This record gives sequence, structure tokens and C-alpha cells, in this order.
Amino acid sequence: MSAASAGGERSSAWTSLRLAMTSWRTGSVTLLSFSSGLPLGLVWIAIPDWMFDIGVDVRAVGLFTLAQWPWSVKFLWSPLMDRYVPWFWGRRRGWTAIAQVGLLALTLLLAGVGGHPDALWVVMALTLAIAFAAASQDIAIDAYAVDVLRREEQGVAVGARTALYRAAMMVAGGTAIWVASQLGWPAVNVGLALLYVPMLLVTWRAPEPEERIEPPRSLRDAVWLPFLGALSRHRALELLAFVVLYKLTDAFSQSLLRPFLNEMGYGEFDRGFVLATGGLVITIAGTFLGGFACTGIGLGHSLWIFGFLQIFSNVGYLLITYAPGNRPLMYAAMSFELFATGLGMGAFGVFLLRMTQKRFSATQYALFSSLFGLPRILAGPLTGLIVHAAGWRSFFWFTMAAGIPGLLMLWRFAPLGVREPEFRVESARVREPLTAAGMWLRGLVGAVAGLAISGAGYALLQAVEAFNDDPAAGFRLGDAVRGMFAFSTAEDWVRLVVLVAVGAICGMFAAAIAAARHGDTSDVVES
Repeated sequence: MSAASAGGERSSAWTSLRLAMTSWRTGSVTLLSFSSGLPLGLVWIAIPDWMFDIGVDVRAVGLFTLAQWPWSVKFLWSPLMDRYVPWFWGRRRGWTAIAQVGLLALTLLLAGVGGHPDALWVVMALTLAIAFAAASQDIAIDAYAVDVLRREEQGVAVGARTALYRAAMMVAGGTAIWVASQLGWPAVNVGLALLYVPMLLVTWRAPEPEERIEPPRSLRDAVWLPFLGALSRHRALELLAFVVLYKLTDAFSQSLLRPFLNEMGYGEFDRGFVLATGGLVITIAGTFLGGFACTGIGLGHSLWIFGFLQIFSNVGYLLITYAPGNRPLMYAAMSFELFATGLGMGAFGVFLLRMTQKRFSATQYALFSSLFGLPRILAGPLTGLIVHAAGWRSFFWFTMAAGIPGLLMLWRFAPLGVREPEFRVESARVREPLTAAGMWLRGLVGAVAGLAISGAGYALLQAVEAFNDDPAAGFRLGDAVRGMFAFSTAEDWVRLVVLVAVGAICGMFAAAIAAARHGDTSDVVES
């Protein structure tokens, strides 16, 4: 590349950034993210604190965590929001407005009952309803971002969305708890409800996508075609594996940071400041820069650079295990790791926007974001086993190794040197359609393989733990495998349920892949 062309590219990148930062498309998507963060902070942070404060039994307070589930399974009803178009404001803004009106009304209702412990079941029902409306709003806003943003606006929007989303969580979470101590929860809930009024105005004035996109012709198409489109992409398996694996290092390392820092001798102030206030600022700054970089140096280069940084950022935690209690080392290690996390999050957010097909943006983005969240759900139990079996030092070596498969998947669809990876849907080769028996067979093979692999991994961890407890007895993998077939305690049955669930998911995934490979993709190939 000549100096002139390189200079022209840099000039073009800065021009794109300037235009993106002044675009009303970027502004509307960013402002709507504030509306997404409000109910999350209320449901995840404020309501459990509120219930405990008014004397609700801690066991009942624990049940409120069930309200987090709608965000994890929102892809189940997202096809309805792809298929049906509200009678006003278009497919995406219409659903956003309906969800915002619902959130406004439900939060106002919450203001009238929370001071009475005898109305606990009403509070719980309203909390679940708020969570469902909030997850539906997220579906619509994410789909709107996919549909309306130009490519050069996506990087800026990802960083700005994260900042306002986190700010709204703080307003409805920690800030709401503090204000409630002065004014009471009814007044706080009324105030939070009224915040949806300006959000409705943003939704009303937000621009429609430049490209007119036809919704799926039937509910069956809305359910099936998004999955077919995702599985019919070039390197589809590598892409989906990348979605799950790219942030795996972060999912593992961050799941046990609080107990790690506590065991290394750091006090409450250190843990609270770094993981909350300081960590939030650093992560947001990294996300901004990560999103900007996708416009300046390209998505492919950004994913590679930040992927390597995510892996090696855990070196700081290894050093802490050699010098526990060293405060400057802890601040440096945490700052580096959280900043690298933000950089990767910014690039990955742009990746999700570009990989999603606009016609099915509600369902596909909900599916991809659920896959992205899967490692965080599974990391907690697994990381606890690893630390107990091998110790903190080995655990952080493991977290760094866990980032390598994501980079291997990245190599498959965006080798080093590729500035902008392409995500194209390919027409299926002409094949004999799968029979029901063929579908079941492939699903069964996938289920057995998933069950065997997950069971082998669990047995290996048990063998490592037994070896650490009694090295003189040797490494007894066979005993660990045989122990998996003993069902004498409740823990044994829980283990069986988890392994069977993993196998079932693998089986369904295998059947879906086979169906996509043999199906007709003419309705999902993009022009």
C-alpha cells in the first residue's frame, strides 16, 4: 500500500468517525440503550435490596433472581417480533414503544405495593412482568440497531450504547437505593417510571432504516429461517463457535474475581472500588476504544489484536499469586484486564451487528447474544471445580488457554491480515432432503458425543482434585469415571441432570445443522 493510499484510508476512517458521531441514527440507538439499562438495574439490583430492606425473608428475596431468566431466553418469543408489525412507527420502533409503555405502567404499579410485605406475591409478579417487557424492549432495540446503523456508525454506536446502558443500570440500581433511603421506594419507582416518557419521545423521533425490509411471510418462516440463515453462512460452525468462545477467557477469569481477591488478602475497599466504580469506568473506556478501532483499523484486525490482549491480560493475576496483598500490582492487573475486556467487547459488539441479517434481526441477534452469554452461565460451577482441584495459579493458566480456541475459530473466517471479514449466506448444495429418521439419528449422535465429552471433562477434573488431595495414590482417572455412575447423593443426580442437558443441547444443535445443510436457503440468501 502506498503512503498516499494509506493516508487516504486514515483520512476516510477519521471522516467516518466524525460523521458517525454526529449522526441521528447513532444518537437514537445510543439514547435508546439508556431505556434498556433502566429495568435491568431495577430488577437485578434495586428490587432485591428493597425487599430485604423491608424485612422480606432472605429465601424469598432469593426467588427474585428468577426474574433474570427472560433476558436469557428472549429468543423464544423474538420470532413474533420479526413476523408481526405494529400498526404504528414501524416494525422495530413500534415494538420498542409498546415495551416502553408497558414498562412505564408496570413500574408505576410497583410504586403502590412495595411498602407492604403482605403484597410480596404482587411485587414478584410485577417484577417478572417488568423483566419480560424489558427483554422484549431489548429485542426490539437491538434489532433496530442492526437495521438502522450504517457500517461506519457501528463502532461508535457500540461504545456509546455500552456507556449509557451502564449509566442507566447505575441510576436504577445503586442510585435508586440511595435515593430510596431519603424519599422512600414509592417515590423512586414513580421517578423511574417517568424516565420512560423522554425515551418514548426518542423512539417517536428516531429515524426509520434506509432500506425497506420485508418481514417473514409466516410465523413458521420467522421461527425457522433465522436459524437456517445463521447455519447456512460460509463457515457457519466456526462463526457460531467463535460467538461462544471469543470471550471465554473473560467469562472464566471474572466469575471468581471477588473470592480470588479476598483470598489474596485485599480488603473491601480495594475489591469494591476496582470491581465497581473504577472497573466500570475502565471497561466503558475500553469498549469505546474497541468500537472506534473497528472503523479505524477494521473489524478483522480489531478482533485479532484485542483477542490476544484478552488472553495475556490475565498474566497480572498470575503475578498476584506470587505477591498476594501487593496493592499497586492488583490495581495494575485489574486495570489492564478490565480495559482489555472492554476492547474485546467493543469489537465483538460490532461483529454481532454485522453478522446479523436485517430481515431476521430480532431473532438472530437474540440468539447470538444468548450464545454469547452461555459461557457466563456455565463458568461459575466449572471454575469453582477447577480452583478447588488445581488452585488459583493453575486456574489462571487455564483461563489463558481457554482463549486460544476462540482465536482458532477467528482464523477460520478472518485470517490474520483480513481487514473486513465477510458474512455471506450460501445457497445449499442440492441434496436429498433429510427424513425424520435421519434428523433423529444425527441428533442422537450429537447428543451422545456431547454427553461423552462433558462427562469426560468432569471425570478429569475429579481425578485432578483427588490427585491433589493424595498424590501418593497416583492419578486415578478410571476411579473418577466409575464414580460418575454412582448415584448415592443429591449432588450425583444434579450432575446427571446437567450432563444430560448438555447432551440434549448438543443433539438439537447437530440436528439443526444437518437440516440447514440439506434445506432450501433461497429465502435467506442476501442480495
